[in-house]
Amino acid sequence: MSASVLFDAPGPKARIRNRIYAVVGSLVIVALLVVSVLRLHDKGHLAPEMWDIFNYAGIRQNIADALLATLKAFALAAVGSLVLGVLLAVARLSDHKAISWPATAFIEVFRSLPLLITIYAVWVAFLTDYSMWALAIGLSIYNGCVQAEVLRAGVNSVPRGQREAAYALGMNKTQVMTTVLLPQAVRAMLPTIISQLVVTLKDTSFGFVILYPELLYSARLIASNTLVNGSYPYVSVIVVFGVIYIALCLALSALATWIEKRGRRAKTGIAVAHATAPGSEVETGTEAGTEGTRGPADGPGITKN
Repeated sequence: MSASVLFDAPGPKARIRNRIYAVVGSLVIVALLVVSVLRLHDKGHLAPEMWDIFNYAGIRQNIADALLATLKAFALAAVGSLVLGVLLAVARLSDHKAISWPATAFIEVFRSLPLLITIYAVWVAFLTDYSMWALAIGLSIYNGCVQAEVLRAGVNSVPRGQREAAYALGMNKTQVMTTVLLPQAVRAMLPTIISQLVVTLKDTSFGFVILYPELLYSARLIASNTLVNGSYPYVSVIVVFGVIYIALCLALSALATWIEKRGRRAKTGIAVAHATAPGSEVETGTEAGTEGTRGPADGPGITKN
């Protein structure tokens, strides 16, 4: 019997107890779900009329416009956060304190502030008439700070020998960062970067506070202005819009998985010619006019000097 590092392996009686607890817990969860569904049914929230509202052309168009508005804000925020994240990460990793200290202060301040406060402050102070840009900039600031810390961790995870080897080859700091460190950091931290983009997509729902017509704002309008059988269809609206959010996040996660797999299959090395044994038939080019020719055993792309 093998034991885990964290706890001892359960014996026969413990396994039986664990199975009993699992069955009892599952039954309790199922019972709670059944009770919830019955209560919703008794209050009329599961009536067919509550779901027929989504067959109206006006409501469908409202949902489509809200989805497009959400994707616009997300696209701007995703690009802005990634660009800002790279700039802040490079600045914080700088050897010059005049650059690294302001970048560190910016990251720590806006990571500590609630995102809703940042969005609302940008909207009230600068972009009252442009709610989409206020939402996108607020999301870019907060998520850019998080992405900067992710990239900084990725750069620090690269073995120090690679940096020293790049400096030994005569590269300057900019070349080392852009050609050696950042590409490896992005590849190593790609799952975390995509996970933060999923968070950015969900955080577009804060746009309802600044009256931006995204999905959550549209859901609130539909649920509070559509009267069906004397009640408002909050349950059906929450379910439908929740499914839309889940579908968007799953699509983004699938895209991240595809990018990660494609990156693993990418050819990152260069072909190296096989070494030939001493005394082989390869000519060394000692005769005049043979310079720049290849022997039959030369590898591809190898020329004789």
